[in-house]
Amino acid sequence: MLDAPKETSACDTIPESEQSPFYIASAGAPSRPRCILKQNDCFAVMDNYGDIGCASDEASGLYSHDTRHLSKLSVCVNGEMPLLLGSTMRDDNLNMRADLTNPDIHVDGEGIGLLKDTVHIKRTIYLHNGGLAQRNAFVNHGPEPVSLDLLFHFDADFADLFEVRGMRRPARGSLKKKVVGKDKVTLHYTGLDGKVRETTLTFQPAPVELTETTARFKIRLAPRETERLYVAIKCDGEGQPAADSFLWGLFHARRDLVGKPHEIASVTTSNAVANEIICRSLADLRMLMTKTTDGKYPYAGIPWYSTTFGRDGLITAMQLLWFDPAVARGVLKRLARFQATTFDDAADAQPGKILHEMRGGEMAALGEVPFGLYYGSVDSTPLFVLLAGLYVERTGDLAFLREIWPNVIAALDWIEGPGDADGDGFVEYARANQNGLVNQGWKDSHDAVFHADGSLADGPIALVEVQGYVYAALKAAADCAKLLGEIERADTLIAKAELLRLKFEAAFWCDDMGTYALALDGKKQPCRVRTSNAAHAMATGIMMQERARHVANDLLRPRFNSGWGIRTVASGEARYNPMSYHNGSIWPHDNAIIAIGLARYGLTQGIGPIFDGLLQAASYMDQRRLPELFCGFPRRRSRGPTLYPVACSPQAWASGAVFHLLQAVLGLHYSLPNRTITLRNPAVPISLGEITIRNMRLGDASISFTVRPEPSGTVSVGVLERSGKINIAVLLDEGDSAAA
Repeated sequence: MLDAPKETSACDTIPESEQSPFYIASAGAPSRPRCILKQNDCFAVMDNYGDIGCASDEASGLYSHDTRHLSKLSVCVNGEMPLLLGSTMRDDNLNMRADLTNPDIHVDGEGIGLLKDTVHIKRTIYLHNGGLAQRNAFVNHGPEPVSLDLLFHFDADFADLFEVRGMRRPARGSLKKKVVGKDKVTLHYTGLDGKVRETTLTFQPAPVELTETTARFKIRLAPRETERLYVAIKCDGEGQPAADSFLWGLFHARRDLVGKPHEIASVTTSNAVANEIICRSLADLRMLMTKTTDGKYPYAGIPWYSTTFGRDGLITAMQLLWFDPAVARGVLKRLARFQATTFDDAADAQPGKILHEMRGGEMAALGEVPFGLYYGSVDSTPLFVLLAGLYVERTGDLAFLREIWPNVIAALDWIEGPGDADGDGFVEYARANQNGLVNQGWKDSHDAVFHADGSLADGPIALVEVQGYVYAALKAAADCAKLLGEIERADTLIAKAELLRLKFEAAFWCDDMGTYALALDGKKQPCRVRTSNAAHAMATGIMMQERARHVANDLLRPRFNSGWGIRTVASGEARYNPMSYHNGSIWPHDNAIIAIGLARYGLTQGIGPIFDGLLQAASYMDQRRLPELFCGFPRRRSRGPTLYPVACSPQAWASGAVFHLLQAVLGLHYSLPNRTITLRNPAVPISLGEITIRNMRLGDASISFTVRPEPSGTVSVGVLERSGKINIAVLLDEGDSAAA
């Protein structure tokens, strides 16, 4: 996502020229496990007590539009922190529930006045309409009445998200706190950008004492009696209208989260762990989906990337295209609206270029970070064109194609123009703004593109996978042009794609390595490094069949395959580091794209090990949640994978990876004109068992079916339900089905 620095020893000092301004600082693992809630542009990072700001977790807080609106929220019982009994997130991410109890409460000179485990504290938290709602229920399970002195602590620092990540600012705006009536406190921050950001806390019932940072309640509970206290928090005037609407808000929050499930497909398997991972991934994707004026958009990840990212949204939409094509429509419409129309070096913008990311915080508004509307991505533009073609192929939505066709043409013009500034036929990048990203592919750490000796590549840089994206984009655009009756344009685009394929093979193939170079540097010298980037190109179909087989064989060898998944960089390469962000770690979405590439070339025996590795890795993860990435250490018996400390979790394309992997496993293709779903060379692992897909739609028709692996290596397919004209077929390409 954003620039990350190279790893060094504790004794090294990173030269200033190599430091990344967007490094995500790590203060060590949180002392309490992290819990995440998100609803549209608001998200909360809490600990497993339901507290904010009580653990050594720098990300802790309630955020709205890249600003931390609450940096502290906790409660003490008679001057002591409660004890944790346990906490859970609902399976659908609707709310967080923490079960707490009182510790032993000592009375000076009189021993213990209240024994631990007497009062049960049930804390429920959810987000709705850009705010947070909290209910605290106190239940006396003792035989005698108890008196409780409850003190809520709260505060807000209004830190910009980039400050939270570790950036230091020379100056900040002004903060004011004010008690408003008996039950309400407002916290105001006037930023240097002139914008006023506000947090309002409302308590019910009114506390006996209220200050700018505390609220005190005194309650007396008879045996078995329950008392409930509510806190409602608004960010910038949003949020629940009043604390007493807790249940009303919870009902509507669930309705907004679930949406209309009958409009998308569903999938289950015979493997219980796989089902848990699928359910968790779907729940996380629903939580990350954000309502925008353009439709639903998958925000990239929490806590650092809860905003519109071009590349992430496009790839996530591709992962979900067979499952929920409406996501692609929202992504395309939003990115079309923000497509660059002018040259702007500060934003790395050029006409036709597609957005990399957008930010709504104070630092972006002031230009302290360049990401207000930032276009420093070399691959978002071809991926936009590719997704447009794939969406139309999936849905037949010609009206929408006509709506965004000018944006597609502008993107194609960028690919041929500013995207290929030297006219050599390859799309390259070189940052226009020295405060922007050094590397602008999906591996955008500053040290992610290097030569065999470890030296960093100088730009302009042509990445191997980007040429594949362009190739696929040209072919997809040609198909769209045919649908619109622009036959001459379609023929021209096909000819350009074929020319690019030939040039690509000549420039990127490294015969002695048996794979493709990571990139060409500014002198057109290949970066002769074994990376997973080549597999992204394989997924686009740009490679020759026999060379794709070589790439696949290499990826499945131990230098790449850790047992948990395929590493981004092979062990033994100069900058290989299994603990790095991009140079040896394991990314679920990367592995899913590798599986798609294997399926494309009929190299299906390599898909099962990738699927099983990630399945086993997720079985060790909290809530069965695949994170953005994890470390690339080799798999060891009776041990789980090693986590990466500042990975986003949940993260959109990590959650979407499960659905991409299922597409690869099934060899899933569809033809809308023929109303046919085709399973080409399906490779369902025996460990996965029977797969059941319900309500897969093609146009106005839908079908539910099962796919069961057989001991012979084939599959059997059964149709459960059919509505409208729709068929399903299994295609086996014997010539292409050899082992990778």
